[in-house]
Amino acid sequence: MQYQGDRPPSRWGVLAICAVAQFMVVLDVSIVNVALPQMRHDLGLSIASQQWVVNAYTLTFAGFLMLGGRAADLFGRRRVFLAGLAMFTAASLIGGLAQTGAWLITARAAQGLGGAVLAPTSLSLLTSTFTDMAERRRAMGVWSATAASGAAAGVLAGGLLTDLLDWRWVLFVNVPIGLVMLVGAPRMLPEWQAAGPRTRLDVEGAFTITVGLALFVYGIVSTDTHSWGSAQTVMALAGGAAFLLAALFIEARVAPSPLVPLGIFRRSALCAANGIAMIIGAALFGMYFFISLYLQEVAGYSPLRTGLAILPAGTMTLAGALAASRLVARIGARRQLVLGPVMSAAGLLWMSFLSFGDGYWTQMFVPLALFGLGIGTTFVPMTLTATAGVPSAQAGLASGLVNTARQIGGAVGLAVLATLAASATRDSHQAAHSVQAALTAGYDRAFLAAGVLLLVGAGLALLIRSETPARPSAATNPAISLTKTSV
Repeated sequence: MQYQGDRPPSRWGVLAICAVAQFMVVLDVSIVNVALPQMRHDLGLSIASQQWVVNAYTLTFAGFLMLGGRAADLFGRRRVFLAGLAMFTAASLIGGLAQTGAWLITARAAQGLGGAVLAPTSLSLLTSTFTDMAERRRAMGVWSATAASGAAAGVLAGGLLTDLLDWRWVLFVNVPIGLVMLVGAPRMLPEWQAAGPRTRLDVEGAFTITVGLALFVYGIVSTDTHSWGSAQTVMALAGGAAFLLAALFIEARVAPSPLVPLGIFRRSALCAANGIAMIIGAALFGMYFFISLYLQEVAGYSPLRTGLAILPAGTMTLAGALAASRLVARIGARRQLVLGPVMSAAGLLWMSFLSFGDGYWTQMFVPLALFGLGIGTTFVPMTLTATAGVPSAQAGLASGLVNTARQIGGAVGLAVLATLAASATRDSHQAAHSVQAALTAGYDRAFLAAGVLLLVGAGLALLIRSETPARPSAATNPAISLTKTSV
């Protein structure tokens, strides 16, 4: 990759732009949750349509992540970043103006597509800009901290905006931020162009991977309303599997310049990091989903009070991510990828003993903080491990893979955890327990399963053979050269 510009970029300006973009992307995963009742009332949404306000974003975000990362590598990271930011901002405005459910759901899908471009592009911009490993760790710490705290901030911001203003502001809030960034980003961001002739974008591979992932995720999330054995779920999962198999054939045998070169999976550290990312996604999505339900449906909290109650998890995630860049320099990525998930697992296992009527301060505050701290300390070493040793030309691919793994893990994990929770709730209700006690039993089962998953993730970290190098080698970024040329 070659830098195109009249002067070297401001590295910390690049970090600020990328961190804010990633924060917006993660924020919009959760910000609409507490606003759904108002959306349903104002737009006449059915129960299924209400779910698609969330699912439309998740599906397009997960399905297009790898395409967004690869497009950034091929067509220029600044150019692709600005295109994704413009789409995300415009979709937020259109969604806030929605007059029908279909209008809102379509806008949410477009938001997800914009986010799928922003997330891997922002990370690849950082890895290309911060070539010194010590500075890269600090930059990753800031980027990961803002990203990791986005989910908790989304719950809090959603409750605040919905209670004080209107549900439309959970979408409008992105517009002024996006406009400011669209003005500032062209001046702050460097443009990295692929050296040599531009290769052809693997449209066939992108299509089959995207459709396969979208169908697979759709099949998983549809289990909220259809059983695992229903025709709709089975057909979606089978169709997703067929498309993914076709994608493997295209990438291995057909595409001259594949979207996902299968040789990248020979890196055991990258594979382990992606496995950990899937587990982190499952635990993170599951914890926020079930604790939100418990606080509102069982404890009777308002949306705003629910957001405030979950805030310790987000605050400690932020603190953990900020400390992680220094910690990883002391103990190494592998040890930190064991420590973080174990810490978070301890918090979830503690909450698995939650009983109906337990107080917040005695049974939820400390485990929420412990969970958040462990998650926060995991993001930096996970990202460093996934991208360490990967050539600069494939930085977007590597970041797209780890982001996709986390989102797919979140969707799959949440569906599985919801199934376990529903089963435990039914069993408890049949035992003549109250509705609140039965719901609590289901949430306990989900917290227990998520905690066990995190312990499995800690075990995957042991498969990482070597630590992240202290300094990038020549092989890490062989094509980076800061060359002054005219734009």
